[in-house]
Amino acid sequence: LLVVVHFVSLGSMYFNLAFRVTGCQVFFMDTQFWYSVLCAIFGGFYGILNHLGEIRTLRMLRIRFLSLPSALNSRLIPPSFRNDRDRGGRYPFHHLFQKDHRNEDNDFVKFAIVWNRIITSFRQEDLLSNREMDLMMIPLPSESCPDRVRWPVFLLANKLATALSIARDFTGKDEDLFNQIMNDIQMNYAVKECYESFKYILQALVVGEIEKRIVFGILEEIEDCSNAFSLLKCIRMSELPALRSKCIELIVLLAEGDEQHHAKVVKVLQDIFELVTCDMLINGSRTLDHLYSSLQSEEYDADFHWNIHLDLFASKNSIRFPFADNVCLLDQIKRLMLLLTVNDTALDIPVNLEARRRISFFATSLFMKMPCAPKVCNMLSFSVLTPHYMEDVKYSLKELRSSQGQVSIIFYMQKIYPDEWQNFLERMRVETFDALKSENKEDVLRDWTSFRGQTLSRTVRGMMYYRKALKLQAFLDMTNEEDILRVYHTIEGGNDALSAQLDALVDMKFTYIISCQMYPSLRVAYVEEKELVVADKAKKVYSSVLVKAVNHLDQDNYLEEAFKVRNVLQEFLPLKGHRHPTIIGLREHIFTGSVSSLAWFMSYQETSFVTIGQRLLANPLRVRFHYGHPDFFDRIFHIARGGISKASKTINLSEDVFAGFNSVLRRGYITYHEYMQIGKGRDVGLNQISQFEAKVANGNSGQTISRDIHRLGRRFDFFRMLSLYFTTVGFYCSSLVSVVAVYVFLYGHLYLILSGVQKALLIETRFHYIKSLETALASQSFIQLGLLTGLPMVMEIGLEKGFLTAIQDFVLMQFQLAAVFFMFSFGTKTHYYGRTILHGGAKYRPTGRKVVIFHTSFTQNYRLYSRSHFIKGFELMLLLTVYDTFRQPYQSGMGYSSISYAIWFISLSWLFAPFLFNPSGFNWQRIVDDWMDWNKWIRQQGGIGIQQDQSWQSWWDDEQAHLRRAGLISRLIEVLLSLRFFLYQYGLVYHLNITRHNKNLIVYMLSWVFIVVVFVLVKVNFFPV
Repeated sequence: LLVVVHFVSLGSMYFNLAFRVTGCQVFFMDTQFWYSVLCAIFGGFYGILNHLGEIRTLRMLRIRFLSLPSALNSRLIPPSFRNDRDRGGRYPFHHLFQKDHRNEDNDFVKFAIVWNRIITSFRQEDLLSNREMDLMMIPLPSESCPDRVRWPVFLLANKLATALSIARDFTGKDEDLFNQIMNDIQMNYAVKECYESFKYILQALVVGEIEKRIVFGILEEIEDCSNAFSLLKCIRMSELPALRSKCIELIVLLAEGDEQHHAKVVKVLQDIFELVTCDMLINGSRTLDHLYSSLQSEEYDADFHWNIHLDLFASKNSIRFPFADNVCLLDQIKRLMLLLTVNDTALDIPVNLEARRRISFFATSLFMKMPCAPKVCNMLSFSVLTPHYMEDVKYSLKELRSSQGQVSIIFYMQKIYPDEWQNFLERMRVETFDALKSENKEDVLRDWTSFRGQTLSRTVRGMMYYRKALKLQAFLDMTNEEDILRVYHTIEGGNDALSAQLDALVDMKFTYIISCQMYPSLRVAYVEEKELVVADKAKKVYSSVLVKAVNHLDQDNYLEEAFKVRNVLQEFLPLKGHRHPTIIGLREHIFTGSVSSLAWFMSYQETSFVTIGQRLLANPLRVRFHYGHPDFFDRIFHIARGGISKASKTINLSEDVFAGFNSVLRRGYITYHEYMQIGKGRDVGLNQISQFEAKVANGNSGQTISRDIHRLGRRFDFFRMLSLYFTTVGFYCSSLVSVVAVYVFLYGHLYLILSGVQKALLIETRFHYIKSLETALASQSFIQLGLLTGLPMVMEIGLEKGFLTAIQDFVLMQFQLAAVFFMFSFGTKTHYYGRTILHGGAKYRPTGRKVVIFHTSFTQNYRLYSRSHFIKGFELMLLLTVYDTFRQPYQSGMGYSSISYAIWFISLSWLFAPFLFNPSGFNWQRIVDDWMDWNKWIRQQGGIGIQQDQSWQSWWDDEQAHLRRAGLISRLIEVLLSLRFFLYQYGLVYHLNITRHNKNLIVYMLSWVFIVVVFVLVKVNFFPV
């Protein structure tokens, strides 16, 4: 009886310990769950207030397009002095009610210039085809084409055909027909422009005196009917589609401009004349009689009435064709042809998803709250710094063609960017890849491919968009509104003096620096030219300058976003409380989401952090720092307070966030704004992602033990201190505690099973699991799969793309094993964070950010994941297997499943994710090659000069390096943690049938002898001396 009581009391203690550890795990996980819920609610609310996602489809863009000119001019064009004075209103919400009374026509011209530059940039980036560019460009008036500015054709797509259909089937009064057409502003524009353009082309085409009198006499009568609201009484609307077909035929011939088609042009003109006079005009004969009478009165031939249908336009001098010398007229013909021929397919222009996203965000941002833009000469100057480490500058031809038995990089790029590849071939005026090579355009091909990878050339191109944008804005600032078009056309034609003046102004405001981190002793020498004034004379002085290369190449930029840099810099000027902002954060777009499924997972995860997460950190939590994003720093503030980067490359591995710590500790203020976005790339392969996650985890361990976090925690109030913890190192601490709790929970249950205590609890004392407890455990495990942690991501995607799209993408991600990937990344974070906290040794891990299209060998996967995932996953699987083996006779399956299926998911994810997400991971030939390569690597002896990828011994020595430099306490903790493996042996030995339930200590000692003998035999057979 005493023995039973002893076992029951001891078992109750371990039972309570196991469940208390589970409660501890639930507590730490729940903190992250509730933070995710808070982030989704408040981040979504602030996103709605910031107009995020108001224009997210092409239909929304077309509806709001007419208001874009006024929005752009009020946000991106500097106001006049009078408007500046008026905008300093005396009431608190004056910015909501103010109206800009500037000339709307000039405002539209400025908008058209900026819009056309953006569309041209899209075409140069191959996001648009030539036809799409023509449909989206806004024609500008010139001296030869003085007509008003017109809307882009894609906005008026199918509007003319719809108007003709309405008129053809309409029955009623003219006023009702006019009102129905005029209620649709875009349809009204399309009808008016088509009529005016066709009339303008006829004026240039018809030059014969008789023909001009007849044609424009008919047009004048039609206009009189329209003005008198009697158009339905004068014209048979059922013939409008036939007239449209004939007009298209004529415009096509005029656009081709082939002189041999002169007779065809005459024939089409005669058909149009006959169709109008005989079929459309109800009183066509009376109209001809009237024209005949007027011509007779002017002493024309009496037989004119009978020749009018046969010889009209037949004379060579009656029409002027072709128009080779009139560029403006040819553009008018081309645009009219588009207006007449575009159909419903133009409603989907642009086709490219990236072009749609960029245009939609740019249009949305124009309605967000932002400071007024100053003139370029008055704006704050800024510099952009790009540190370069090991990333590719530009893909070489060898890299593009190399396939290693699989697809090449250029083939891969063609498949994931098919529309951009076709647009590129169209821009190069070739049809196939072979034709491109035959014309020696391989350098252009290298650029096209490099601009779609994470290369230095892509970053440089993006950052230099600032210069292009500022140069155009400087031109708009310096030019009078009356002369803006004239001067703009001279610049387009080439004006070196004005261009040099604009370049000089932009050089004063923008500087771009590229630093190299790989070569600390590198020096770059160049000859600097300065102009000094000596004795009232300008004199050029040349001097040799030596620049030392100092220590995120994954960024991109867009021309349309570069136009807003003046507004962003204005954010430094107003006071935020009692301080000026010292760091201004901007939103990012992850552009690598289309590369692979892993890249898609990573892009959505990062998108939720760099948008909705940053939104919450900045307001209301006020714990946003700097995270390596495209932030703007107040240079004077930070240089005067110790600089941006810290000195230690171990503790301050994440030097970017320490820059934010330094700014806040020194009474700086950090803000975040979403009206400007910068492109950013992420790692696209599992190994790259794991290296990145390991680097971030190492950096967070450095933050945990740093004095910066300690000082911030001491100086913040209680709520801001908690916000600091849960948004920085708290996530990693909670993750580590959760994993440790899983181990403690399993080892506690393993002890209860192997020692017989749990059997005594369940059988002798008749203790049973409570059904409600089993249900709670099951639901908790289900939540631990990460459904709630994905809530901010779903909220952000819902705001920007619609909630139906967000739910569809979330479900699709689960089918593509996103949960496996995120669980694997979870293991990476906890391993490197815990090991670095215990032993130190944080280091930078370059990922290269290359395009992952090659198979990764098992040897490389083993080196990367053996200690962090494979051993831990196998250990969890072994724990669960042993637990399941010895619990079956007396425990229900529901209780086991409720507490173990989430852990089974963890172990399987850690073991098999590298194979699931490895290209050709289950190809049999690859498996055989990997096995042979791994055996060779295992047997290879290490030594001096032998790298880790060549020998297991060299890898092992490097893997244990952290123990050699660890302190005494760290080593003791490592030894204590390793003692957990003796629990297997101690428990299993006494459950073997060979022991016959003998509990003597000699049985345990004999098991050790057996283990030693087995190890000796393995050593002798497989590793002979």
